[in-house]
Amino acid sequence: MDSCNPAFDWAADGKEQILRRCPKCLCDSIIGHGRRRKQAHDENHDWIEIHRGTCSLCHLTFTFLPVFSLPYTHYSLMARSQALRQYFLEHRSLENAAPSLKNPDRTPDPSTLRRWFRSLDSSQPAFSFLRPMLRAIADWLARGEQIQCGLLCLSWPTLFPFLQIFWPLRL
Repeated sequence: MDSCNPAFDWAADGKEQILRRCPKCLCDSIIGHGRRRKQAHDENHDWIEIHRGTCSLCHLTFTFLPVFSLPYTHYSLMARSQALRQYFLEHRSLENAAPSLKNPDRTPDPSTLRRWFRSLDSSQPAFSFLRPMLRAIADWLARGEQIQCGLLCLSWPTLFPFLQIFWPLRL
């Protein structure tokens, strides 16, 4: 994965990745068990194909998700990052901060955006910690600073997952 590369396709990156070690029985016994489609809406994706696996010993079934697609969600973390930037830094209304999507009929409701932002910062008054942090990140990126953790490189498209990892303010 090279999230620092602007041409990076997060959905294609995780397509061939299947872990073999079962977290329950701790044996290298997971084998392929087909594929399925999952919603992962953003500018470049509508539905993505994901791998499934099953443990040949304990018979658990697993779904292998790409890093920018969370379980039980319909929008990629790239779309969430775009909405975060548009709302907090470009000062758009919730109605106008919705991300650009490949399928414009799937635009998230303003209440969905509010829920995404609350998952990062539930302080009172609303978002009192998130707003100054995003201004600081905008300054870092404007100066060309490189902030990287493992394979994840801080950029506008990776903003939401970066904040989820390093800044979980659930007060």
